Amino acid sequence: MKVLVATEKPFAKVAIDGIKAVLDETGYEMVLLERYTDKKQLLDAVADANAIIIRSDIIDEEVISAAKNLKIVVRAGAGFDNVDLEAATKAGVCVMNTPGQNANAVAELALGLMVYGIRNFYNGTSGTELMGKKLGIHAYGNVGRNVARVAKGFGMDIYAFDAYCPAEVIEKDGVKALKSAEELYSTCQFISLHIPATAETKNSINNSLLSRMPKGALLLNTARKEVINEAELIKTMEERPDFRYITDIIPAANEEFAAKFPGRYFCTPKKMGAQTAEANINAGIAAANQIVGFLKDGNEKFRVNK
Repeated sequence: MKVLVATEKPFAKVAIDGIKAVLDETGYEMVLLERYTDKKQLLDAVADANAIIIRSDIIDEEVISAAKNLKIVVRAGAGFDNVDLEAATKAGVCVMNTPGQNANAVAELALGLMVYGIRNFYNGTSGTELMGKKLGIHAYGNVGRNVARVAKGFGMDIYAFDAYCPAEVIEKDGVKALKSAEELYSTCQFISLHIPATAETKNSINNSLLSRMPKGALLLNTARKEVINEAELIKTMEERPDFRYITDIIPAANEEFAAKFPGRYFCTPKKMGAQTAEANINAGIAAANQIVGFLKDGNEKFRVNK
């Protein structure tokens, strides 16, 4: 079996070594395609691959069609909107993610960005503190739970809304479960987004929600840029000089945000949530183990397509 590790943004060497060790033990061949600059390189590499491990790389219908022997794609990370699930299902290809492996890294980044924002980007002026402030976690999955855990150390008052997570699951962690997104945004000065980009959630973070936030609002997005209605976020920030937006995903309207809202807007140069050595290792090795489990034993525990 040939396992292609196709990463335009490479894994750390220690992660690659771990992936190779897992595959070597089973007798599978690992092939590396790193820092590729042209889609044709990916199309050529997948031609005889039985399995693919990716990060943020795009696996669309063209790639799947070129991979005649492909049985499984594993996205080393939680989000999987970079894979065409419909095309994969039609081709009989299993798609998995590795939920939870990057969760702590994203949570620590989220709280670090919050501190950076409320301290006025460390510009030397007086800021504020997180202790005693109300934090709303929008979606209480693996990352949301870790955000709650880390935020407790700051002494924050933590709330969450997740339409698919029972209130009792949220509240057993000492987090207050709210019944709607509207209630969450009306209650909390700080909102941390952890919703996936789906047909239901795209552009769902809009003026109707954001305008409800209390004075001194800070919206933090370490999820997906597609969930933000950027035009309506700009409208909110124009109407509310107290409103701040911080993200590790460059918005489509990045230049407009930066020009209009200096001191209230910040984005990292690239997506940073999983950019730690530990997350790199965890997600990569988990992906390799899931491929082995699927190919050898038919284990589909983390399958995300039907």
